[in-house]
Amino acid sequence: MNNNMSSVIPKSTMPPQGDIESNAGKIKFIDLFAGIGGFRLGFERGFARQGLQTECVLTSEIKPHALKALNHNFKHTNLVGDIRKVESQYIPDFDFLLAGFPCQPFSAGGKRLGFVDTRGTLFFEIQRILKDKNPQGFILENVEGLVKHDLENKGEKIGRTLKTIVNTLENKLGYKVSWMVLDSMDFGLPQSRKRIFIVGHKKFKIPLNGFKKKITLLKEILESGHDVLDSKLTRLLFKNFKIEELYGKSIKDKRGGDNNIHSWDLEIKGPVSEEQIILLNDLFKQRRKKIWAQKIRIDWMDGMALTYGQIKTFNASPDLKKMLDDLVAKGYLKFEHPKKLVKIETENGIKQFREEDETKPKGYNIVTGKLSFEINKILDPNGVAPTLVATDVSRIAVPDGEGLRKLTVREGLRLLGFPDWFNLPVKENEAFDLLGNSLAVPIVEAIAERVAEQVCVELHKLQKGHEISVT
Repeated sequence: MNNNMSSVIPKSTMPPQGDIESNAGKIKFIDLFAGIGGFRLGFERGFARQGLQTECVLTSEIKPHALKALNHNFKHTNLVGDIRKVESQYIPDFDFLLAGFPCQPFSAGGKRLGFVDTRGTLFFEIQRILKDKNPQGFILENVEGLVKHDLENKGEKIGRTLKTIVNTLENKLGYKVSWMVLDSMDFGLPQSRKRIFIVGHKKFKIPLNGFKKKITLLKEILESGHDVLDSKLTRLLFKNFKIEELYGKSIKDKRGGDNNIHSWDLEIKGPVSEEQIILLNDLFKQRRKKIWAQKIRIDWMDGMALTYGQIKTFNASPDLKKMLDDLVAKGYLKFEHPKKLVKIETENGIKQFREEDETKPKGYNIVTGKLSFEINKILDPNGVAPTLVATDVSRIAVPDGEGLRKLTVREGLRLLGFPDWFNLPVKENEAFDLLGNSLAVPIVEAIAERVAEQVCVELHKLQKGHEISVT
């Protein structure tokens, strides 16, 4: 492994990599914004299925605990840090570029000024390397939100950010490009994780539809026999619910619905009467109605403080004031001014935030947000998990026997398609941070296999042409 930027492998004398014939012996690739190496793993597997050998000639990653994982699970000849600091001449020639690139906003802070180019974004580094190195192709990955980022007009299917990226790849760099949002649950993983994949090649266009679907349930990857949680929260949960009744439930006061358990359902913050539960549930729904924003004369937001008089229009209990004040004292409600929308123009654009409007009378509001407990979501073993998010994955629970426990790191790896030999030699919180930002290996494998199929076709054509020219 080489971590010294001054001794990065120098540029070789190989022909331009847009020519498939130039590197027929082994497919070389670079892995940018590598994370824990899911892109690399899927690419290697996909090409191996077509009998093609691969070699990673450069890996770039800056997060320290990700680097620990990369060093533990892969052999490296050229592991570097910030790709922005690596000049193109010091990047070895390669055939394919892989990148799950971070996507900062392309627009000027919401000013809707449109695009000139991609400078100032990390996609620009991909553009720079593709232009300078001219490889056969690339596979890129990003969040689903990229598709409609910076919509010029409501109702359009894609935003200006994606249009700019595709235009750059096709018209400025000469690639045949395809893109699609793919869901990991269709590729044999018990997790719904939708991501956009953008694939390009100099000679052919890769279709990204029609993959054979494979469904796997969560229980097929769960471990068993681990120590279960024993806390105030779990004891309250099992006091009110059987284990099967908890499958798929969320525990928070931010949303409603049959699959949500609120703090007052468990009496976490103190006892509540049936009348108070009715009041809380009614207030929970009413505070989200736009009519109250009009009456209060504020910009609508998803959850507004309502005054005693406003609440009295939908709850006529003679004990209303007493119930409200009791719920405030226990922490189920807060007594606050309605929040106004504040817009401030900065050098980076318009900054928006909410703050209490002290000119408006105070009202009662649900203490919203995810509760500060060790669990905010219980997975259903007979279904699939929602998208793993770095900030939340450590507070996901799974059933184990008759109890609940945290999701293990191994299970987190399986939810993304990593094999059981793959390990994360880092702290648990660091591991979950890495998992929440990783990608689904089987999707990359499926795409890479399609690319490899076409590479094999082109290599066969070249081989036949060579035989004909010789004879």
